[in-house]
Amino acid sequence: MQLFTGRKVVLASMHGKEAVIAPLLKKELGIQLILNEQMNTDRFGTFSGEIDRTLSPMETLRQKCLEGMKLAKCELGIATEGSFGAHPFLLGLSAHEEIILLIDQKNELEFMAKCLVTETNFQGRELPDLHALMAFVDEVQFPNQGIILKDQSANFYQAYKDARTVDELRHQFETCQQTYGSVYAETDMRAMRNPTRMKVIQEVCEKLIEKMKVTCPTCQTPGFDVVEQVPGLPCSLCCMPTDSIRLERFACQKCQHSEEKPRKDHRTCEDPMFCSFCNP
Repeated sequence: MQLFTGRKVVLASMHGKEAVIAPLLKKELGIQLILNEQMNTDRFGTFSGEIDRTLSPMETLRQKCLEGMKLAKCELGIATEGSFGAHPFLLGLSAHEEIILLIDQKNELEFMAKCLVTETNFQGRELPDLHALMAFVDEVQFPNQGIILKDQSANFYQAYKDARTVDELRHQFETCQQTYGSVYAETDMRAMRNPTRMKVIQEVCEKLIEKMKVTCPTCQTPGFDVVEQVPGLPCSLCCMPTDSIRLERFACQKCQHSEEKPRKDHRTCEDPMFCSFCNP
């Protein structure tokens, strides 16, 4: 894509995400990814809880990109942000939402994509003894998946990270237990210690690239994307509008050209069980 070919983009990360992002950007868009050693993304929040994330995920992403571009003196910036917790729609399931943002300061464009998946290893528990630690090690497949030990889940005094062997982890456990009297273990959600998350980062980057490849039919600006989902899919029984999505509105960031398109799955009606008239 000519708008990006030969340009450099700074990755606002210190957690190894370049392993999956750099090859995709190079192959699909001709963009060379660079890093900046001065970048400290931990100051925007840490998964282990030393620093709380105070901004929304999108605003955190934007600030990361802007700082990365400033430090690297680069006009393209990219970053991802992960969130973990209860699934917003599926009761009882955990979820992982990963958002990726690419900012092009030169052309005043932003490109965003997100993935919401139930495939996540986000978990933690109290460990009363070494036997419980070894059970947790086997369950999460350490050392392939990193483990963080703390004296308690919240309001803790110290977090022990970056153990690479069972012996190192056992030493951290014994030190924490002897010092504080209790040990809490959790999966390390940093990308470079979490293969499950790294896989999702690759997926969301692929999704971003596909969005960037869609150009405006009027001015050919990349990123002709969905800006609104319009409800009103009619009920198959009574034909009254439901809350389900009827169509999507696409718009260009540059010329503001917009188009309404039907659902990608080509559904033209909704099941009566989701109709507030047939099933109040």
